[in-house]
Amino acid sequence: MKIYRKTFLFVMLLFILTPISLSVDAETFPKRPPLPNDTHETEQVILVVKNEQFQTFKKEVLDQYSEIKIHRTYKKVFFGYSISGPTNTIQKITKDSALLHSSPVSSYSSHIEESIPFIGGSEVRGIFDSNNHRLTGKGIKVAVIDTGVDYRHPDLRRNYRGGFDVIDGDEDPMETLATDGTETIHGTHVAGIIAANGKLQGIAPEAEIIAYRALGPGGFGTSDQVIASIEKAIEDRVDVLNLSLGNTVNGPDWPTSLALDKAVEEGIIAVTSSGNSGPEVWTVGSPGTSSKAISVGASTPPMNVPYLQISGLTKAIPLRSLQDSMAWNLKSADQIVYAGIGEENELTEEVKDKVILMKRGKLTFTEKAMNAKKKGAKAVIIFNNVKGSFSGSLETKLNIPVVSISKKDGQAILNQLSEKPIMRTTYKKEQDLLADFSSRGPVTVTWEIKPDIVTPGVAIDSTVPKGYLALHGTSMAAPHVAGASALIKQAHPNWSPEQVKAALMNTAVPLYDKTRSLYLPIEQGTGRVDVAKAIATETLIYPGSLSFGQYESTHPRTQKSRILTLDNQSNKEKTFSFEIPKHQQGVQWKLPKTVTVPPKEKRNINVALDITPSVINKGIKQNWLQIEIDGETLKLPYIFVIDEPNYPRVMGFEFALGDKLDTYKYQLYLPGGADEMGIALYDPDTLRFLGFMDWKRDVPRGVLEEVLTKQELPFENGVYKALIFAKKGNKEDSIETDLILDEHFYRQ
Repeated sequence: MKIYRKTFLFVMLLFILTPISLSVDAETFPKRPPLPNDTHETEQVILVVKNEQFQTFKKEVLDQYSEIKIHRTYKKVFFGYSISGPTNTIQKITKDSALLHSSPVSSYSSHIEESIPFIGGSEVRGIFDSNNHRLTGKGIKVAVIDTGVDYRHPDLRRNYRGGFDVIDGDEDPMETLATDGTETIHGTHVAGIIAANGKLQGIAPEAEIIAYRALGPGGFGTSDQVIASIEKAIEDRVDVLNLSLGNTVNGPDWPTSLALDKAVEEGIIAVTSSGNSGPEVWTVGSPGTSSKAISVGASTPPMNVPYLQISGLTKAIPLRSLQDSMAWNLKSADQIVYAGIGEENELTEEVKDKVILMKRGKLTFTEKAMNAKKKGAKAVIIFNNVKGSFSGSLETKLNIPVVSISKKDGQAILNQLSEKPIMRTTYKKEQDLLADFSSRGPVTVTWEIKPDIVTPGVAIDSTVPKGYLALHGTSMAAPHVAGASALIKQAHPNWSPEQVKAALMNTAVPLYDKTRSLYLPIEQGTGRVDVAKAIATETLIYPGSLSFGQYESTHPRTQKSRILTLDNQSNKEKTFSFEIPKHQQGVQWKLPKTVTVPPKEKRNINVALDITPSVINKGIKQNWLQIEIDGETLKLPYIFVIDEPNYPRVMGFEFALGDKLDTYKYQLYLPGGADEMGIALYDPDTLRFLGFMDWKRDVPRGVLEEVLTKQELPFENGVYKALIFAKKGNKEDSIETDLILDEHFYRQ
């Protein structure tokens, strides 16, 4: 068994992206016996209580269980409590019939993609209301629930109007300004995109920023703290709420998603990032799964993207700069040389004045680049060691271009090097493409389309403590929508959150990929936001997308209907004309041909979908309904699924030291439950199967959290390759990761 070295500095969990072939036949192993309850093991959970039993539930719990501690009481986002106590007691309480939902307090981290450099930004200027008044967000309160805000920044101090620090329990929501690596910048960057008013100008430069520090040092916090911040924002009667954070759990019933739904019900326009786990489907994470909030994906603003043209290769290869390296600006014909992983002994004198190709791995990006720079290299290209592209950063600024490319492109160049190819750089102007990292939907269980819309989340310059920085992520996309919502609210103060969301979704610009194919609804929602059109629109249709849920192929012909509101905000009569979709086998639509709505009135109509599931291929079915209003066509996305769709059966795995000595705990999320799940451990060098850390049958949907004692784990201290798998029906999914069993490691 290979014992870990100190270079393995994992915090909770490090996902391993390299695919390996591991197989487990759990049928040959007996189910582990249930672990004995231990009154010394504690956990913290969030409970959602039936409204009518809210007060009596608290009294009954405290009277019956003196060991239970109530941390927070929720009355705004939902009726409920955050409590902690012995595990066996918590298990009894969560079975109480007064509860609507229970969930462990979980970890959240801000959606910054680590260290990705970009140029440019995205600003909205010169937008006026119907009375020709310039819209700046003046008088609109925007809550930034994040890592805090540097309210002393010259571009933010005019807009800052106070807030609250949930981490420290005071009224000073300043960013963590440490010097030990735990300092944060995320909230200040988000606030600047919304309302910077100085050297940089945000979307709504005169909006009022109310800051809530829910994430502490290092950008980490818990769902408990995030929900407390949402509740405080409701109490403070903010107009718009931005939540640029999340986890990887694709579940609509996660507490933060429910809290955002409640904020919207209270009249707040809630905006959240969809997540940075794209480009695969099912990657949207909570709270981006909130039904009523506006979930935002990331697209690209106008950019000049460098592409490599390699003699002998027909495909141009896109380059992605690493943060803190010099921008790629090569214009001449250059030679390219391969230098392995970039160790000093692999860099000979022949690399001088040449472009160096390296493989990702072993050394840090900075070490690779520094080694190349010492030998006089002109530039460095690092190709991935796993499928797909990647982004990254240098630990110090270097005056040499360092870029990343995909594994496939790197291998193509490597295969061509024996021909001594010449490399040239071309530059293409690109815009309105979906960012690879932007999470895609749909949402499990509800089968809703997410994200709702997209905005620029690449190359966004904004404020950070003591300066400015360009970052990317859906964290950078969401505040564009929060700022846009402030402008819409200023122009239309009586509009509800649902109307603001509809204005943004109805007027969005549908986006097309590089092949000119329309991105799918679960990739882009309705498209890229057009703020001016959203403010000026005179007609609204909501909801902005339709989900008809799940159909079983074994069921008979079924009809489902959804109510669509046609809202005429103008002073003239408006006619909404529906185009009947092209005939599809087993699918029949029941739509009105035309609907006329008088000025300043609304009409509710039924949109029915008649399905014969047995004649339709199983899986996700999505497209657009087309509605014509005043000669313009609005695309309304819809979705339904046939049979159990192909979503991941397991997600959100976390492993950590238990609360009691000699224990470990793990948590994972099972969107549809599991017929069988397990955690299998392998030798990291030989991949020899060593045994199960845990194994269960017939696990219900939702969060699974277990505590394991050291005595019950027949494994010595060290690093293991772990395969976390779940089977549901005829589908099995797994998560592969390195897992450390060593109590001293976690306590360092």
